[in-house]
Amino acid sequence: MLPRKLKVGCFVLEGLNSFATVYYFYYFYFFMRTEFGYGNKANLALAALNGAVYALMSWQGGRFAQRFGYFAALKLGFGVMLGALAFGSQLHAAGGQIFVMAVTVAGMCFTWPSFEALVSEGETPAGVQRMVGIYNLMWSGAAAVAYFSGGAMFEGLGPRSIFYVPLAIVFSQFCLTLWLEAKAGQPSCRPAIHSVPEPSPVSSAARTKVFLRLAWLANPFAYIAINTLIAVIPGVAARLELSTMSAGFCCSLWCFSRLAAFFVLWHWAGWHYRFRWLLVSYLALVGTFAAIIMAPNLAVLILAQLVFGLVVGLIYYSSLFYSMDLGDTKGEHGGIHEAAIGLGNFAGPAIGAASLYFLPQYVHSSTLAVSGLLLLGLGGLVAVWRRGT
Repeated sequence: MLPRKLKVGCFVLEGLNSFATVYYFYYFYFFMRTEFGYGNKANLALAALNGAVYALMSWQGGRFAQRFGYFAALKLGFGVMLGALAFGSQLHAAGGQIFVMAVTVAGMCFTWPSFEALVSEGETPAGVQRMVGIYNLMWSGAAAVAYFSGGAMFEGLGPRSIFYVPLAIVFSQFCLTLWLEAKAGQPSCRPAIHSVPEPSPVSSAARTKVFLRLAWLANPFAYIAINTLIAVIPGVAARLELSTMSAGFCCSLWCFSRLAAFFVLWHWAGWHYRFRWLLVSYLALVGTFAAIIMAPNLAVLILAQLVFGLVVGLIYYSSLFYSMDLGDTKGEHGGIHEAAIGLGNFAGPAIGAASLYFLPQYVHSSTLAVSGLLLLGLGGLVAVWRRGT
């Protein structure tokens, strides 16, 4: 177990990781559009590949961290990311860049489960609530800043800055990890399996497991919407005649709204183990997803984003909180939580790309197809709830 005072360093690592990965992955689609002329269909296919790799490797990353230690997983992940980004900065072929993206995703998958476990390991139920709250504020705040400022960096520093800026950040993370590991006095910082208390007493064990299943189902569907949006935002920006910098400013608002949701949910526990909050959020997710993609003007785009950020915030928070609140294998639970995100990252763009391929004559075919998939998720949520109660 990592001492509480050293968890501050983990929060710093987490924030740096969020900024670096958001700048690279979110603006990778702008990079491919600028350098190789990729449109919505091609970018959705890339996003699907991203999600498939993330789903597989996050699960493995969580298992690796649980077995060999969180710091070992972090060092491996940062090392892989450094090598991939350095290689990608020198490539000028689309196929090579796709390979670099996949390897960078694989490296990243060893980091997030370890962060989640490090900050919550050995905490009381109240401590888990506090640590998960700070964790969510750190990564989402850094992500919002990265998405907001990324367009300006992309234009000001050039498209290749999506490699150089993350490279510098990941190198600093690697160095900080070595320092934290030395300070911890435990070379691997292996999980302290027997030091974790039972889940929060707000519900029976059976009911707690139901909410964990609900959250693990809802969160992938939220990321179906998120990753689809990220992939088609360059196309939305082009339709609304926004520059890359303007797109960064205007299309990152949902990240700030999500940050606000995390802050409220951190300080207010009334949503814990309350199905209606998850259900209402999911319903709003379906409507605001379609509204963002088909927004006829900037006002609709902004309003829909504000609501979208709030609801994906609650859905994500539910998944992570219940994952850390239940059980003592936090590394594995973190890996499952992240792998579920990867499944959503794959499914949404894959369905969107397939609809554009088979129905190119319908401009909004991908939006309708992904919206239909989200509605299937709604049916799944209701079914799990009824079966569990």
